[in-house]
Amino acid sequence: MGVFQGIMIPFLGTVLGSACVLFVKDKLNLLVQRALTGFAAGVMTAASIWSLLIPAMEQSQSLGQWAFAPAVAGFWLGILFLLVLDRTVPHLHMNSSKAEGRASSLERQALLVLAVTLHNLPEGMAVGVVYAGWISGDAGITAMGALALSLGIAIQNFPEGAIISMPLGAEGVSRRKAFLYGALSGVVEPVGAGLTMVAAGLVVPLLPYLLSFAAGAMVYVVVEELIPEMSAGKHSNVGTVLFAAGFTIMMALDVALG
Repeated sequence: MGVFQGIMIPFLGTVLGSACVLFVKDKLNLLVQRALTGFAAGVMTAASIWSLLIPAMEQSQSLGQWAFAPAVAGFWLGILFLLVLDRTVPHLHMNSSKAEGRASSLERQALLVLAVTLHNLPEGMAVGVVYAGWISGDAGITAMGALALSLGIAIQNFPEGAIISMPLGAEGVSRRKAFLYGALSGVVEPVGAGLTMVAAGLVVPLLPYLLSFAAGAMVYVVVEELIPEMSAGKHSNVGTVLFAAGFTIMMALDVALG
């Protein structure tokens, strides 16, 4: 499979999830939404470890006992980058739909679309930097390992697409427009992947930092947004169980295909 197809797989996951609004009339059940969010959080956490942080440290083995340093530095840069975006870009946190009482329901949904779009950026960066590592041939990353990350993120993008499009449809937005808005929230992924590949290709020694940067950004999204959402209200154990399922599936994909 080519690089272009690989970086488009996560976007396809978002598109398929958004298509749920074309076939299902009702709102997404809160319990189902919590379960899907937990699953997505598990996938992102496992991908951050096996697909990003571990390869970053493996590429820095020449530093000996300091092989962890680029991974730590890049990880914190990713955390701080998302923290700045979280503070400066207006959006709605996934677990605060009732907290924004002044905004209309459609305004809240628009802010949620922006939030998911913002969260898709580090996922696109992660795919881009992994494929850049594979292309370089010096990063110890295989084509199947890069494909595993793309598939894992596509799996967790499916519920994100549905979480956007279905509430919009329930608010009276036409199904076609709701689908389009959901699908467009994933466009940032292939764009971010392409830009990251260019940056990594120009400066191959930065790959350990870029890998861990993407990991830090993804972990920020998991802890700040997804875990609170999956744990809200009753039956929070559903989100926890699905988190474990997503984590193990992504771990198995990465080890089996990597």
